[in-house]
Amino acid sequence: MTSSPTTLAPHRFCIVNCYPAASRDNFDRSDVGHPHEMFKDFLRREAPNATTEIVYVADPDFSLPDGTTIEDFDGYIWTGSDLTVYHTEDPRVAMQIFFAGALMQSGAASWGSCWGIQLASLVGGGEVAVNPAGREWGIARNIELTGAARTSPMLDGKPKTFDGFIMHLDEVTRLPDGTPLLATNEHTHIQAAVIEDGDAAFWSTQYHPEYNLHEMGRLIAARGPALVKEGHFPDEAAVAAYAAKMMELAASPDSAELRRELNVGDDIINPEIREIELRNWLRFIDSRTR
Repeated sequence: MTSSPTTLAPHRFCIVNCYPAASRDNFDRSDVGHPHEMFKDFLRREAPNATTEIVYVADPDFSLPDGTTIEDFDGYIWTGSDLTVYHTEDPRVAMQIFFAGALMQSGAASWGSCWGIQLASLVGGGEVAVNPAGREWGIARNIELTGAARTSPMLDGKPKTFDGFIMHLDEVTRLPDGTPLLATNEHTHIQAAVIEDGDAAFWSTQYHPEYNLHEMGRLIAARGPALVKEGHFPDEAAVAAYAAKMMELAASPDSAELRRELNVGDDIINPEIREIELRNWLRFIDSRTR
């Protein structure tokens, strides 16, 4: 099920891939989808007149495309990452903190999933640490909107309680001063927030609206050793079987049996629900550039 395009404006977006080169190479070896491709797919469907460029902010030679400045892009989309945001001495992290700060100072609009909410919170003066509950993986259950979400354009139209794709070990432990919490669940207290500074706005979630069952299945399969080591599965064969069922449901989304077995509803399967936050971000970009 697909929606009609959200925006027809000829926006220019910069997708900021936050994974280091070694991790991207490992994605290819492990048959895992690159997150920037998921965002490109979303934009192809929802903003067909937009142009996109991809940059690799964790690489030593990172820069914006030749001849461009921060102001040349209508919005920035940050992917997840397997780095650790509070390891600020790591040059791959330090560059991302610097660039995110530069965007905030310039008044830019950003979207960020997972790593994005951690990075934006740290840059804004918040705190990030290891989640004492351990890894939240696959599907984050029972994410609840807060009272502040009722007036947030980011979550307009989202169900009050929903599930979302997720894969993380760290969490935001304190949002920047004055930043309202927009969504929460039992595993991770801070699941969504908009970090603002003057004209700048960084819309962010700990969960991943850009993922789907097929891509999460591929990621879970690749993370098999870690998921077994952490006690989520008895062995890697069990991981592979679970991931295969996710991908099977992606191919047959009307399968009532698989939906029951995986405990998956329309909030996961239907992109018109799953991607609401991203679609609302495009409307926000439209409102800023009129």
